Amino acid sequence: MNLEMLSRVRKELTITASALYETILALAERVNRKVQVMQLHWQATTVLQRIDQVAMETGRLIVASLTNRPPGLTQHPSSFSPKQLDSLITHSMIQIRALKNLLVQTDEKIRDLKLEVIHENLLALQHDLTLRSAKIERLIVAPHAAAVGQPLRAWPRSSSVHLVTVMRGAYLLPPSETLVVQKGDILVFIGPELELTAAIEWFTNRSS
Repeated sequence: MNLEMLSRVRKELTITASALYETILALAERVNRKVQVMQLHWQATTVLQRIDQVAMETGRLIVASLTNRPPGLTQHPSSFSPKQLDSLITHSMIQIRALKNLLVQTDEKIRDLKLEVIHENLLALQHDLTLRSAKIERLIVAPHAAAVGQPLRAWPRSSSVHLVTVMRGAYLLPPSETLVVQKGDILVFIGPELELTAAIEWFTNRSS
């Protein structure tokens, strides 16, 4: 009996240690991702500053040349020929184009890291909802739906189903009772799986 209990305790400790290890790894990955995002934001800020510097330096040299005043930089002449001006502007454009490409790449990396975080949060939310026989649902209001042109207070639903938000164009609209539903609206619902299926029919089925 003692050996059986000892074996069970050892097994539970092993499972607990494994879960703790996975939790620590998940936290470490999340912290590392946040650090990466901060570093990329700093890099993007540096690139923007460099773009401003190149543009300002080029403009100062052009103005100094056109007004025949020394630009204050010994490595440049006080005036430029049209060919030299063209070369200066072309060189500056090449620099700025390269910096903008770097900025776009940095922005894409930031967006990818943020999408990873969002994906993890959505998976965790989906897991929590599944344990409770619930789900989150996204739908687009059909052009022929009974809901089109109607205020949300006319929506036949159960108290367990909630409309989280209404996305219309570039805006997030609060789902107030007076909000009139339009075709093409993107709606996000949350609630028990069985009740949710029936509740969203008003936004997809034609009025009888």
